Amino acid sequence: MHENQPRTSTTDTLPEVITRYLNAHHTHDTATAMTAFTRDATVIDDGNTYDGTEEIKAWLDRTATEFTYTIHLTDAQQTDATRYIATHHLEGNFPGGTIDLRYQFTLSDDLVERLVIEP
Repeated sequence: MHENQPRTSTTDTLPEVITRYLNAHHTHDTATAMTAFTRDATVIDDGNTYDGTEEIKAWLDRTATEFTYTIHLTDAQQTDATRYIATHHLEGNFPGGTIDLRYQFTLSDDLVERLVIEP
């Protein structure tokens, strides 16, 4: 396999910190989700940037109550030594009703340093 080609993964092969975050986020367990991030992590979601634990916690709390939706993993890839993409299909009461989102994780010292969520 060429070194720069993404490797398809399953939830079983995603790093523990990513599955911990995803599971906690899906169950609205903000405290556990926060354990996945570095202190100076950045999250970019819906065009907004959240820097550091206080902003990320506020974002997690808001997203847990803003809409009701179902979510399931449709694809997972490792793109390099520290980057992973987990694609999810969401259906719910948000504008448009369905969307596929790519959760792009960058890890540092086995924690999430950066998360970008976009279609």
